[in-house]
Amino acid sequence: MSSLFAMLTMFSKDKMMFVSYIKNNAFPQPLSEAEENRYLDLMAEGDKYARNMLIEHNLRLVSHVTKTL
Repeated sequence: MSSLFAMLTMFSKDKMMFVSYIKNNAFPQPLSEAEENRYLDLMAEGDKYARNMLIEHNLRLVSHVTKTL
């Protein structure tokens, strides 16, 4: 029982930290359509930097989806 409580406490702390991160506008701005297409092409060629750029610049969308759940 205590391990379940500890797990729930950890989860709620992590969620509160994530929400505060979202509210502080700490996310990078979304890419323009041209930039996104460029990075998609580079990612298709195996460029890991391009993949990371796409992930980082779409975190705002991910956070919006998770807030609505």
